[in-house]
Amino acid sequence: MKSKSLFRETFEFKETRGLILSDSREAIASATASLRENREKLERYIRRNPKFLYSLTPVRVNSDAPLVAKIMAEAAAKAGVGPMAAVAGALADLAVREMLSAGAKVAVVENGGEISAISELPVDIALLAQGTPLSRKIGFRLEKFPVGVATSSATFGHALSLGEADAVTIFSKNACMADAAATAVCNAVKGENADLAIRRGIEEALSIDDVEGILIIYKGKVAIAGEIPRLLNITE
Repeated sequence: MKSKSLFRETFEFKETRGLILSDSREAIASATASLRENREKLERYIRRNPKFLYSLTPVRVNSDAPLVAKIMAEAAAKAGVGPMAAVAGALADLAVREMLSAGAKVAVVENGGEISAISELPVDIALLAQGTPLSRKIGFRLEKFPVGVATSSATFGHALSLGEADAVTIFSKNACMADAAATAVCNAVKGENADLAIRRGIEEALSIDDVEGILIIYKGKVAIAGEIPRLLNITE
């Protein structure tokens, strides 16, 4: 987004790092506080409920669970994965919520590659899929809000994947759901037959509630299904 009226700030604490973009400095401060506070609440909850951290399948949360854990568990249940698959997206969504409460008209939070955005202006994002020719060469113009975007990969990044996809990018109305779904679909994309693996991934994605669109890169092939934002050709 090219606008002199917008502010941007990077953040990093523990494993959480990313970028906040807004038309309001106060909103950026609210987002940073939200990210820190909700991560701390989640850590305290995990100390009391360690299964929430390690499970690879959905986990029910207690009634006294913090909101961040509740929305992670809800998204994970829809996607059929463990709740930590949705952590980056959940933190981003809650930060955007605080930005709106602070009066922001442009609220964009990128947290470890997962994006939550509500904006009066279009938002252009690039695809990061290291090791593939399309990485940083194509992107998407986000114009329909709210939107959540998440990418999962079995070939780069630190997140656990049980599949083999080079990249699975999911578009949803929130980043928490996109994050969980990207993990589920990436887990499903594997096998020597790339066409069959990609077809299985698309079927998995479109069977998950709230998934609007998907892009899969696997063994040199690219597939798109559902409703995705306008594709962009990005020049260096």
